[in-house]
Amino acid sequence: MSEKKKAPFRSGFIALVGRPNVGKSTLMNRLIGQKIAITSNKPQTTRNRIQTVYTDERGQIIFLDTPGIHKSKNKLGEFMVETAESTFTDADLILWLVEPTDYIGAGEQYILSKLKACGTPVILVINKIDTVKKEQLFGFIENYSKEMAFAEIVPVSALRGENTEHLKDVLFSYLPEGPMYYDEDTVTDQPERQIAAEMIREKALRNLSDEVPHGIAVTVEKMHERPDGRLIDIEATIICERDSHKGIIIGKQGSMLKKIGQDARREIEMMVGCQVNLKLWVKVKKDWRDSDVMLKNYGFVTHGDDE
Repeated sequence: MSEKKKAPFRSGFIALVGRPNVGKSTLMNRLIGQKIAITSNKPQTTRNRIQTVYTDERGQIIFLDTPGIHKSKNKLGEFMVETAESTFTDADLILWLVEPTDYIGAGEQYILSKLKACGTPVILVINKIDTVKKEQLFGFIENYSKEMAFAEIVPVSALRGENTEHLKDVLFSYLPEGPMYYDEDTVTDQPERQIAAEMIREKALRNLSDEVPHGIAVTVEKMHERPDGRLIDIEATIICERDSHKGIIIGKQGSMLKKIGQDARREIEMMVGCQVNLKLWVKVKKDWRDSDVMLKNYGFVTHGDDE
């Protein structure tokens, strides 16, 4: 009796692109089965390109989560858009996330023009289908189908996990045969220190009022495991642009900073698997989002600078 032929191992790079707040990071976390990218309901949550890895018996997918593509208002915004658009050509496949709507606005039209020019196969993912009636989806799919010849159109709810396993099947079907780029237990190329900084920023985004979050960054100055391995000491600084913002971040008698720290510490402890002693400071760096030097210091390095 002939032995059943083993399916080829497939691997490749898949970019997640779209406007801010369409759910790219939520979808990536869902697909890899673990929280790596931070999420919030505020724009510009993802600022750098985040690489995560999903491996199973079918193969290995390296996801590239990119900042939302938007009209830049400062050098940080320019960096984010450049980061997102440079990913188009680095990927074997592009997942373009959109919201379920009849209206294809200027932001989507701009992304469409870039996708048509890049030559990489595009799978359209209509996210947040839990917010609309099922019968409405046909109209949305038809509208987008007229704009471009997509490789596939897949409706999902990243938040609820609806149809995301099917999406994974579709992704593997489009990837070429290839090697295992990372060990099978690898889930991200981000160092723990960077993930910890992002988790602190996420908690700040979720707790602070709307006018503050765009102007904050987080740096981790120290992340040191004690000799017995039972505790990790972390010292981090929240950078903001104005003295008034510093007051809001610290809060009355330090209450807001304490809340951000408590929320972040719980999540960092889940990541590292032990107790964390987290100390937070707040510093004002005026207009850091428009300073090349400060952007580089806080880890925002363009492809050109990085090579």
